Amino acid sequence: MSRTDLLFTAISTYLDAIYSCDVDKLDAVFHPSSTLFDADNGEIFVDPIASFRADVASRPSPASFNQKRYDEIITIDWLSPLSAMVKLRLRSRTSIFVDHLNFAWDEKRGWQIVAKIWHLEGECELETMA
Repeated sequence: MSRTDLLFTAISTYLDAIYSCDVDKLDAVFHPSSTLFDADNGEIFVDPIASFRADVASRPSPASFNQKRYDEIITIDWLSPLSAMVKLRLRSRTSIFVDHLNFAWDEKRGWQIVAKIWHLEGECELETMA
């Protein structure tokens, strides 16, 4: 598999992890020292991966509501063959998020998210699958 194919696999793992609140999948795709950020309230909020992992583990998953998935890759910006920034839009329950995921290639672990900045773009109805 090419590194590009492996990046798409890592993106899919991330989206699956968020949809199912699967911390094992989060562990597979996030570097253990990664950090998450947002500034939606006018102040920079910093969330180490361990804190984010605990939050994801404690919340009800979109899958548990049988939520229809809306995942979109907006942009992949290759900084080099070993690093890329991926911009995604996704729904999680009644929230629409835009995520910027900074990936770096590790020879042992493959593509790893080393940083994430996210923005709450809006709210939506919880749309379930029939």
